[in-house]
This record gives sequence, structure tokens and C-alpha cells, in this order.
Amino acid sequence: MTRSILIVDDDEVFASTLALSFERKGIQARVALNREQALLAAGQQQFTDITLDLNLGEQSGLQLITQLRNLQPNANILILTGYASIATTVQAIKLGADNYLAKPADSAAVLRALDDDASAFRAGEEEASDFQPMSVSRLEWEHIQRVLNEHEGNVSATARALNMHRRTLQRKLAKRPVGR
Repeated sequence: MTRSILIVDDDEVFASTLALSFERKGIQARVALNREQALLAAGQQQFTDITLDLNLGEQSGLQLITQLRNLQPNANILILTGYASIATTVQAIKLGADNYLAKPADSAAVLRALDDDASAFRAGEEEASDFQPMSVSRLEWEHIQRVLNEHEGNVSATARALNMHRRTLQRKLAKRPVGR
């Protein structure tokens, strides 16, 4: 079977760019911009891989995992999100996703994550690769930065949003970003 990828993402520019990059590599790609398009595509065609954005506008991609898994039992499902967290990663895997990757991600990173999944997660092997998931510390730092940005740099508002003491947040912000 020729490799084919269903890209489910409400960011039309990102999805189209990713699809074009895959097609240049000889991989068939189809874009679905919402839940309805994703289910329609998954019902019409078999895909080897599916990338699924965690946030589809007002909808959560987590709610789609089980339905996509039922329609595409052999496809690798990769969750892509700009807002990575340990809780959603665990939930996505429990619901049937095979792997999780934080945005921004290019087509090469997506393919590595999908291939790592196929060789390591399904076979139960611990193969080394050049794809390294982010550490918990890095995920926390990036989440704090995202929330800080949403609150336009206001530390007090960010601390309230994170349910964190302001001084604790200030100490975390004073540290340099941690590595992957």
C-alpha cells in the first residue's frame, strides 16, 4: 500500500503546507479542516497515517481519536499540538493515539514521529532515533511561556491562570529554558 496521510488540522495554511511537503516526497496527503471532514475522509479512504491537531477550533481532537481508530484501525495516529502537556499526552495515548508531537513541526519531524511509532511503540521495542520528545521540564517551560504570552506578559494574571503562586512563577521565569 502506498503511504497516505490524512492531515486533520483547522489551520488551513499549516495543513496545506504539510500536505504539499508530503506530496513532494511522494506521499499522498489529504487535508481535513474539521471533525466532519476528517470522519468523511476516514470513511472514504484507507490511510497509513493520520496527523490530528489537538485543538480543532472549538472542538478537541481527543474526541476524534476513538472514531478515527475505529474507521482506520491500522493507521498510525499522531497528535500534533502547539500546547503540549503531559496530561493530554497520556489521555491521547489511552484513547488510541500512537504518538504525540509538539508544533511547530515540519514534515520530516512528523514522518520521524510516525516511523518511530511504527517501529518502537507497536513492536514494543526501545529503538534509538534522532527524534527526541521534549522533556517534562521543557514542556512545562513552553506551557508557561504560552500562557504568559496569552496574558501579554502580565505575571500576576499568568500565575492566576496557571493556579500558581506569583513568586513561584517568577522563579521559574528567571531560569533559562531547559533543553529538549
